Amino acid sequence: MLGRTRRSGLLSNRILVGQRAPESPEMRIALFVPCYIDQLKPAIGLAALDVLETFGFEVDFPEAQTCCGQAFLTAGETRAADRLFDRYLDVFDDFDQIVALSGSCAATIRRHLPSRRASSRAEGVAGRTLEFSEFLVENGVATRNLGRFPHRVGLHSNCHALRELRLGTASEIREPERMDPARRLLSSIRELQLVDLTRPDECCGFGGIFSIEEEAVSCRMGLDRLADHRLANAEVITSTDVSCLFQLAGLADKAGFEFRAMHLAELLAESLANVIRESSREFDPSSRDVGASQEGMDRTDGSR
Repeated sequence: MLGRTRRSGLLSNRILVGQRAPESPEMRIALFVPCYIDQLKPAIGLAALDVLETFGFEVDFPEAQTCCGQAFLTAGETRAADRLFDRYLDVFDDFDQIVALSGSCAATIRRHLPSRRASSRAEGVAGRTLEFSEFLVENGVATRNLGRFPHRVGLHSNCHALRELRLGTASEIREPERMDPARRLLSSIRELQLVDLTRPDECCGFGGIFSIEEEAVSCRMGLDRLADHRLANAEVITSTDVSCLFQLAGLADKAGFEFRAMHLAELLAESLANVIRESSREFDPSSRDVGASQEGMDRTDGSR
């Protein structure tokens, strides 16, 4: 689905946000899109592609890709998971970096692919698979112009990214503190207010099959997370995993809690679009004239 969907087009405006191509443009980068993004919200994949290309990365989307195998592995269907691991190796073996739009998918590949398909090839592909925010921070994007996003934002930390990929420091683990790359990116966006949560690393309750087998517990956990964001007056809840956001958005809809659920890629694309629009007006003097004329018309209309 993603490969056949129209692009949104931040790339053509790269010069307006002062972005430059990375130091190694010859690096072959592939975008791995989780199946639930591809089938349920492909706009996230398009936003990620736009963000990556805006910062000068040349990205391929191999349409032969399928599921990472996580759902089958956690359900005990190891043979099906192994077939998907083999597929992942075949599709992504030739790429220098694989950018995954899900911490749980990236963790499945990094932590389980080498043990299920023990080989130097599997270890290499697994090691080259990075979660989206992890890739951006490792390649210096957090120091670039990330635009502006004038909203109060709550960050939901994905359990797999936090506890398996070690992208941040979980509160129950006594380890040296590590910066969550998603938090670092959000902290670099102008006018964005990152709200403080009372329990910032608690699970949303989704957990894939867990939410089906333990529905009541899953819902209670999700409602607890929503209450925390609501207490912090978050307008937007963002995460690097859309499965967590689907869980929270579904519960919020039933509970009457209004907020925007945005994958980090969507939020970055919108913040960049804001600065692009502002820069476009600066480059086009006629737009200021049109704006002044419109303002005058509005005042005239209001006096009638």
